[in-house]
Amino acid sequence: LLVHASPAPPEPCELDEESCSCNFSDPKPDWSSAFNCLGAADVELYGGGRSLEYLLKRVDTEADLGQFTDIIKSLSLKRLTVRAARIPSRILFGALRVLGISGLQELTLENLEVTGTAPPPLLEATGPDLNILNLRNVSWATRDAWLAELQQWLKPGLKVLSIAQAHSLNFSCEQVRVFPALSTLDLSDNPELGERGLISALCPLKFPTLQVLALRNAGMETPSGVCSALAAARVQLQGLDLSHNSLRDAAGAPSCDWPSQLNSLNLSFTGLKQVPKGLPAKLSVLDLSYNRLDRNPSPDELPQVGNLSLKGNPFLDSESHSEKYNSGVVTAGAPSSQAVALSGTLALLLGDRLFV
Repeated sequence: LLVHASPAPPEPCELDEESCSCNFSDPKPDWSSAFNCLGAADVELYGGGRSLEYLLKRVDTEADLGQFTDIIKSLSLKRLTVRAARIPSRILFGALRVLGISGLQELTLENLEVTGTAPPPLLEATGPDLNILNLRNVSWATRDAWLAELQQWLKPGLKVLSIAQAHSLNFSCEQVRVFPALSTLDLSDNPELGERGLISALCPLKFPTLQVLALRNAGMETPSGVCSALAAARVQLQGLDLSHNSLRDAAGAPSCDWPSQLNSLNLSFTGLKQVPKGLPAKLSVLDLSYNRLDRNPSPDELPQVGNLSLKGNPFLDSESHSEKYNSGVVTAGAPSSQAVALSGTLALLLGDRLFV
């Protein structure tokens, strides 16, 4: 007699070497399978739109963590991603407090709804010492105050902050603390932001170490308007990415003082028909690729630039073209050792986040 048994349902969480992925979209998920991820360095939790309150219901923002300290410190967790879920703010911040003992370095929250009011902050930040925080399509019940509240539960060493598809970037700047170590701010994929919104998002004097600002697909209209927003925020950037915006040349716009340290500007995929006026006088890198330039720009239309990219414009016969300008004079032939060293330095400084 053969007994035909149906196969056991797959585990919601799958461990693959150092990574673990959990899918809790089943109507009755086995939350306990999350324990399979305790040994993973890279953990991803997919909530399927349901609340994670049951999974994290024992988290307490004020509980004594002393008896669990050694266990939490022993975790290999370095990167955590939470997607497509609802979570009460008291549980979210309680989880951040627990993770403050761990070695978590990168946190990504995507398609998340944070509900309810936040618990009162503790005397000092007790959350994780993150290097990177990525937020995409996260809604907060506290609206404009969300960044200030979240900041209270993070240690101050954050270096990279990415906020995409935000429901509000009109921050309460008087409540926002200084980001003392933040070097990269990415506000891309916020098409409703615009230059006025950028002024509200870049709280003055809150980003003293900011070096790279990415504003891809962020509703920017003119380079001069962005320059004015940067001047109001008093940030000293080295790299600025304005690609994938519909830019136009603002004729007659007042002159603006660009950040004195700015050396890399990305204007690719912006629909430009000519080189806009009012660009920084000197740049190491200027990317004008994949625009609508119908002729080769003359030297007097360009800043003094070390590395100029014009590939993908209609006036070119080939798809890829790059020339180097120095003091308005085109230099041909192989790049000099100085130019190679400069490109290498920029690559190390800006990484691969600026030009996408």
